[in-house]
Amino acid sequence: MILVTGAGGNVGSELTGILARDGHPVRALVRTPRPLPDGVEGVPGDLNEPASLKTALDGVRAVFLLGGYDDMPGALAVMRDAGVEQVTLLSSRSVVGGHADNAVAGMHMAAEASVRASELAWTFLRASGFMSNTLQWIPQLKEGDVVREPFANVPVATIDPYDIAAVAAESLTTPGHEGRAYAITGPEALRPAERLRILGELLGRELRLSPLSDEEARVTMSAEMPEKYVDAFFRFFAEGEFDDSEVTSAVRDLTGREPRPFADWARAHLAAFR
Repeated sequence: MILVTGAGGNVGSELTGILARDGHPVRALVRTPRPLPDGVEGVPGDLNEPASLKTALDGVRAVFLLGGYDDMPGALAVMRDAGVEQVTLLSSRSVVGGHADNAVAGMHMAAEASVRASELAWTFLRASGFMSNTLQWIPQLKEGDVVREPFANVPVATIDPYDIAAVAAESLTTPGHEGRAYAITGPEALRPAERLRILGELLGRELRLSPLSDEEARVTMSAEMPEKYVDAFFRFFAEGEFDDSEVTSAVRDLTGREPRPFADWARAHLAAFR
């Protein structure tokens, strides 16, 4: 049995589908009941409350894990005591050369450290930025054809969450991934305007990017997230602390196929933008 945490998220939802399709016993950790793919068992639990995980962990061999929860060591101890043998952690490329006082990099660094200390076999998936972050443009696109975006000159090798899930499935169901950390990216680095152009072509609309100044970006982002995360992203992309543009071959190496380009992701999710 494989337990998928964050089963309602961009990666977790794809992973439960892949595992179920391929015939692997899979259980989804959910805070509240939600529709799940056929063959996927939903069990309530909350990673912020390690004791709540015990029922979900019954008979589980491996766990797909998200970081950033209140008591990662406690949750991992419950997993180990329940007989879990292996954890695949969704992490970030920002940990490589990252600074612990950066809220985003530091969170992922702490999660990796907790997993290493857990005595469980582990695999880290250090992902690039998600293509699904483009869904944040939906409210603006409902209002018109102009999208305002921070850090407009920064290219990111964005990855389809499906490809992250495909690599996660490999790490959870095939041997040889223990103690490995994989930097996984999409096939090319794109700036926001390039993603918007591709999306506009698929929608049949002439969309235009209007870059936010750093001052405007800080105000907009501060309305959406805690200040420590705003500061982290400014350190990444305004001050150059993190380069998320390098493309790696990890998806191809681990799955035997090329990672999906942004156009494929956008085509698959086009209905959300209409």
